[in-house]
Formats: sequence, structure tokens, C-alpha cells
Amino acid sequence: MGSLFRSEEVCLAQLFLQSASAYSCISELGERGLLEFRDLNPKVSPFQRRFVGEVRRCEEMEKTFTFLQQELRCAGRVPGPCPENPRAPVAREALRVQEQSEQLAQELREVSRNRAYLRGHLRDLRQHLHVLREGQRFTSLPAPLGSPPRPRALSEREPILDPSLHQHLERKINFVAGVIHPWRVTAFERLLWRACRGYLVASFVEMPEPMEDPASGESITWVIFLISYWGEQIGQKIHKISDCFHCQVYPYPESEASRTDTITGLHSKIQDLSVVLEETEQYLAQVLDKVALVLPTWRVQVQKMKAIYLILNQCSFDITEKCLIAEVWCPVQDLTQVQDALRQGSYQSGSSVECFVQRVPTSESPPTLIRTNKFTAGFQSIVDAYGVASYQEVNPAPYAIITFPFIFAIMFGDVGHGLLMFLFALWMVLYEDSPRLRQGTNEIWQMFFEGRYLILLMGAFSIYTGFIYNECFSKATAIFPSAWSVATMANHSSWSSAYLATHPSLTLDPNITGVFRGPYPFGIDPIWSLATNHLNFLNSFKMKMSVVLGILHMGFGVVLGVFNHVHFQQRHRLVLEFLPEMIFLLALFGYLVFLIFYKWMKFSAADSRVAPSILIHFIDMFLFTSNAENLPLYPGQVPVQTVLVVLALASVPVLLLGTPLYQWCRQHAPKTPMSTGEQEPLLEGQEAGNSVNATKEDVESGGHSSEGKHLDFAEIFMHQAIHTIEYCLGCVSNTASYLRLWALSLAHAQLSEVLWTMVMRNGFIRMSYVGGVVLVPVFAAFAVLTVAILLVMEGLSAFLHALRLHWVEFQNKFYVGAGYKLCPFTFAPDTWE
Repeated sequence: MGSLFRSEEVCLAQLFLQSASAYSCISELGERGLLEFRDLNPKVSPFQRRFVGEVRRCEEMEKTFTFLQQELRCAGRVPGPCPENPRAPVAREALRVQEQSEQLAQELREVSRNRAYLRGHLRDLRQHLHVLREGQRFTSLPAPLGSPPRPRALSEREPILDPSLHQHLERKINFVAGVIHPWRVTAFERLLWRACRGYLVASFVEMPEPMEDPASGESITWVIFLISYWGEQIGQKIHKISDCFHCQVYPYPESEASRTDTITGLHSKIQDLSVVLEETEQYLAQVLDKVALVLPTWRVQVQKMKAIYLILNQCSFDITEKCLIAEVWCPVQDLTQVQDALRQGSYQSGSSVECFVQRVPTSESPPTLIRTNKFTAGFQSIVDAYGVASYQEVNPAPYAIITFPFIFAIMFGDVGHGLLMFLFALWMVLYEDSPRLRQGTNEIWQMFFEGRYLILLMGAFSIYTGFIYNECFSKATAIFPSAWSVATMANHSSWSSAYLATHPSLTLDPNITGVFRGPYPFGIDPIWSLATNHLNFLNSFKMKMSVVLGILHMGFGVVLGVFNHVHFQQRHRLVLEFLPEMIFLLALFGYLVFLIFYKWMKFSAADSRVAPSILIHFIDMFLFTSNAENLPLYPGQVPVQTVLVVLALASVPVLLLGTPLYQWCRQHAPKTPMSTGEQEPLLEGQEAGNSVNATKEDVESGGHSSEGKHLDFAEIFMHQAIHTIEYCLGCVSNTASYLRLWALSLAHAQLSEVLWTMVMRNGFIRMSYVGGVVLVPVFAAFAVLTVAILLVMEGLSAFLHALRLHWVEFQNKFYVGAGYKLCPFTFAPDTWE
């Protein structure tokens, strides 16, 4: 079988790498992604391994790259993906990358520090300029006429008090000016007044232009304050309070001429500083352009380099320390590619000694490798969510490609809803290469996009089952003429006008010739959508259909187990497990399917009233009785049913005791010695059949041959008893579980009908221009509710139920799912983005 139907054959192999070419060989293998490496130094600390220095060097470069990336983001630039897939750098190239990255980081630090200093200095100069301008307005302009008296700042020649009272005192007015955060103005003013007892005059005004806050980086409108006071102690208090409120205090000259000169000097400094800052910004932009150009490539190269050294740390050195030995899991069909990669790596490194690969026998269970493509990946992920397949057991994914969408469609059967789902998935499939769709960050969207082919098939199958149910947004479509004739019934009956007036519901009798002209060509006859017993008819049809499909699905799962028994050379399980399981399933539930089809074919409309109940017959079958009121379906039915029940019961002991007794007999049977050729050890001092990292305790714990293992009969019997009970009870419970197909299908149809009746039909009540206007919002509400309830909620419900039927009812018949994936060492582009 191909790798899709069963996992590929994987072997344990050893790589013998010459020390000088080991780096190039691992790099080449990483580019191809063929091998999963095993750690041969599990007990060695990561800090004591051979290439720990190289790993630390890569980590230091990654720290430098992180700093460069942060600087790019601070400048509003988003680092793009790597335009190409560069190879891992050699030692000389790695040294060049390290030197250039550190040089760029140092330049960025210096330029950023200079720019921050220039910006801060320029901000201080502008704030000082605004303080002087606003303060000059306070101290120079007279009060307008008619305005209330306001405190006036006095010069040193004008006394602050009445000269008649204190002519003997020489008073001098001082100023404190600066800017403060607008949130702190109220508290600052209140504290000044309380601390200085009113021996000051404080003025506050907003700055004309907003400026950046150095603490938060936000642009705010600062508040300028000018405080005039008298006395040294008052001045000390004002300065202390200003420091507590983180005010920026600037020198404020007392004379107007000095203030004018200072303003002129500030203008000149601001112009010069702006020119210098602009040149600094241009140089910083040039450095950032250089970083943005080389950083994506450097990051990928260093990540590859670090990954290679981490792999080399898992290798083991031989005695001479001239050769590295690595253990890998490798697909058998890729061994030639591995040897070619080693040869290519040796050539690139210039080594004269060629590296090589050699298979190693082992008793360990290899990892599971199932190759998928963009179509099968979604179905394989459904199976892997239940459990990764054991090594080389049957893979349910290829069968789920058909069965999963079909079972979903049975519960979601509607032509309209299926068509909407199909078109949505088709849009994703047609534009699957679009970066906008692939690089979405929404997790729910990523789930939809990864399962686009699954949704496409679910929509297609839903359209098919919708035609079977004859439902399109809950309404029937007459693709073919109905097989029922009302005219024939009216001509052969006594339907008078009075009879029609008193009987709103009329009965069509199929026994009258011409009323029923045979089955509908495809699906359900549309006339059933008008019948009052429409629900009863569909319930009977869908319930029996669910049972039939469920038993077929379970039987197919049991048959798939045959391929496992044959592949693993366990042919005794064909007789001791597969045969009893099929007898138990077919003798009971296969017989139920036979009764359903037999009753459909034997009884027609003429004798349908005397048709017996299948359910009562099935119950009587287990009770070994017969019911006189429930007529038999065929002659000799009771003996046949008795034989089938006895066969089913007789298969249970065989299923329970067959495998344990067989294993016990094989264990106690006399063993014949088998001559096997001796295997030469792969390395000096290594026993044949053992791995390089096998310890003495591992070797002494037992051989690799399955014949030599001690089998505990009690454990085998307990395991088989659990399997027997689970299977026998599961056949009953799983059959009932498949009735969810009937329940979910009925619920979807009823919800669709309720939505049409209560929403859409109201838009067709008024057949006028006003009705046309009303129809627009009604249709909008119908469309939104259809998508939200019937497509999303009902679709998710049907998906989860189909998932459960595959995991529990289908896969547990043959699928163990106790394996682990093969995780090859690869340099895939998705890994580095």
C-alpha cells in the first residue's frame, strides 16, 4: 500500500560524519528534511556538550538581531520575510555576519542616543522660548480698562508694599518660571498657596503648541507657570515644590531687555539644532534601511546555524574524536537521498573523507510517517487529532475523504445550504495562494482555511443529499413530475363540492389505479412536502437509513482490521477475532438490515396495513419467542432467528478466549532452535542489533526478539476481556449512536422550515410596492439568520457529530492510534517566519 493507506517503512540508521564536514552534511540534510535525529547524549547537561560555545555565539547574535528588530519597529518599519532561502553560513561568513550586525547595532545605539539628546535639548529650548514669551506678556502688558485689578509683577525699582508704611525696607521681586504637566496644575497651585501663605503671585497659561512627554512619549499640551515672590525662604520652598511635581524650571531674566536678548538667542539655537536633528534623522534612516535589507537573511542564517549545532550536540564522537556518529530515523525509500546529501556535504566542505549512512537493526517501534498534500492534510489532521497511527497500521484518512463528508451531509442535507458552503470553500480553494488568506492571524480563520478542501467536499455532498431529501432552504423542488396524480383520485372518488368544503385535508389512495404511478426518479417526491404526514414519512425513512448506513460503516471498519492482521503476520486473529466479530455483527445487526430491505420489497401499498413491525420481531429474536399478533415476514423466520442468536452468542467465547489460549499454547510449545547468521558489529565494542546509545542495562534487560518476551497470560486475558466486552456492547450502543444521523437531519430540516415560515414568508404577504420595500430587510434578516444559525451553528454541530461517529463508532473497530509522528530535521521556510 502507499504511504497514504499505511505509514511508510522507517528504519533506524547511523550517520558516520567526518569532523570537518559534519557541519556541511547536517546543513544539507536540513535543507532536504529527511531525517529525525536521536539524542545520543541524554545524560549530558546542555552546558557540557561539545558545541555549547557555538550555540551561545548564535544566541548572542540573536540578541543583537532582536535589538535591531525593535529599532525597526520603533521607527514604524515592519521587517519583511526573507526574500529567499539562504543556506547556513560557513564559519568565515558567520564571523562576518556577527561583526556587521554588532557594528550596525553600535551605530544604531549611538545615533539613537544622539537623536534622543538632540530631541530633548530642542524640546527644552522650545519650552524655554514659550515660557519667556508668555511670561513677557504677563509682566509687560497693562491691564485693560474696566477689568478687575489683577496682581502686577513689580520690577526691582517699584516697591511691592505701600512706601508710606515700609519706606525703610528694601524689597526685591524674584521670578520662578517653567512648565508643568496639565494633570498636576491644580495640586501644584494649592500646595504653593498653603506652603507660602500667599506671599507669591502665580500665573498659569497653556502652551500654544503640544509637545512630547519624555516619560510616556505622548503629545500633550504643557502648562506654563510664572511665580513672582519676595524672600529667599519663599523661593526655596517654591523650588522644592517644583522639584516634587517634576516641573521643568527655566531661567527667567528680570529685565525686559535681557528677556528679549534671550529670546533672540533661543531662536538661533533652535534653528541650528533643527538642522542638526534633520541630518541625524536622515543618517538614522540610512542605517535602518541597511538593517531592513540584511536582517531577514541574517536571522534565517543564524537560526539555521544554531539548529545545526544543536543537532551536532546530539551526536557522539568515536574514540579518535575524528568522526561523529549520529542516530536517525529515516524512511527507507529516502536512504539514497540521504547518502547523496552526505556526499554533497562532504564535497562542499572540501573533505577528502566521504560520510556515509548505515542501517541499524532495532526492536523499538519506529515513528509514523504519512506523507500528505494540501488536499489530504485536512483529513489526516482529523485522524491525528484522535491519535497518531501506530507504525504501519491501516490509516483511516483515505476512507474518511469519502465517509466523513457523506455522513456530515446526511445530517446537513439541503441544496441551498450546501451550495453556500461549497461556494465559500471554492473561493478559498481558488485563492489559496493569496498571501492575505494564508497569513491571517485569526485562529478560527486559519482552521477554516486549512480545512478548505474538507469544507468543499462537505458542501458538495450536502448538495447531493439535499437533492435526495428534495429540500432547498426547506422548500421542495419539482425537478420531475410527481408520481402521484390528484386528478385520477378525484375522478375515481366521491369528492363533491360539499365534501371538499368540509375536508381541508384529502387522502390519496395508492391502491386506486393511476393514483401512484411508481417511484420518483431521484429523491423524495415533492408532493410529500404538502402532505400532513410528511414528518411521519421522513422519520421512518431517515431512521431506517441511519441504521443501515451505520451498520455498513461499522462493518467496513471491522473489515479494515483484516489488513492489519495480515500485515503484522497475525493470521490467527483472522479466525480468533475477525471471524467472531463479523459473525456477531452480521448475525444480529446485519440481519436487522436484511429485515428492513425485505420489508421494503415484499409489502406494497395494497398490503401495507398488515405489514408486521420489525422492531417487535427484533425484540422477540433476543427473547426466543414469537408474537401471534405480529405476523412473520417470511416462512421459518423463528428458527432462522434462533440460529442467528445462537451463532452470535457462540462467537463471544471464541472472541474472549481464542487469542489468550493461542498465545499460551505458543509460549508453552517446545521451541526449535533457529540458525541465524551472525551479524557483525557496526562499531568496535558494539553488539550486533544494539543502538549506539544502548547501555549495558538495556542489553541485559532482554533480547530484541519478540519470541523471547515473557507473556503474562493474566494480562493477555484481561486485555482480551476488555476488548470483547467493548466490542459486544459497542455493537449495540454504536448502532443506536448512528441514529443521530436521523435526529440531526430532522432538526436541520425543521429549523430551516421554521426560519422560512417565521421570517421569509412574511416578506411575501403584501404584494405591492410597499411589500417590495419590506422584502429587502426581511430577506436581509433571513440571510443573516441562515448563515449564523443554519450554516455556522448547525454546520458545526453536524461536523462534531460526524467526528464522533468516525472516532468512536468507526475507528475503534480497527485503529489503535498509539504511535508518534516522525519529526524530521528540516529548514522549511514556515519554520523561520
